[in-house]
Amino acid sequence: MEQEFRVFVQGIADSLHRTAYLLCGDWYLADDLVQETLAKAYSNWRKVQRADSPSAYVRRILINESRRGWRRNRKHTVESGTRVPDPAVADMADSVVNRAELLHALQALPARQRATVVLRFLEGLSERETAAILGCSEGTVKSQTSRALIKLKTVLKEEY
Repeated sequence: MEQEFRVFVQGIADSLHRTAYLLCGDWYLADDLVQETLAKAYSNWRKVQRADSPSAYVRRILINESRRGWRRNRKHTVESGTRVPDPAVADMADSVVNRAELLHALQALPARQRATVVLRFLEGLSERETAAILGCSEGTVKSQTSRALIKLKTVLKEEY
């Protein structure tokens, strides 16, 4: 059981860290979020293995844990004028859009819209997979995505 879990974690860890960071905007909080997620996944490993998609199941745990964090830390949000520092890790996406500006724009979104955009576009999940992880309908994913993209466009335009 332990070896199977380790192999699973090795395959999903980078993606979970990236998703967690994009959801919360802080590498340290993202590390904590992933640790909490993996601890819950390990304690329910048999149930995770039986799921149709174990990675989707674990992403759902991640989203639920991040929601708990949003509820606990409602007063701790990134202010619209605050710049999020750019991590020192090189990223090819910098040539398309400045990562700090994208992160700032993501943080301006409501939590549900942020989760939808991160899962759909930054993690490459389908509407169906995103709906399953968020526990909502595909129509809700579509409407949340539409609203989020309009808001992102507005925030990113203000940046330039």
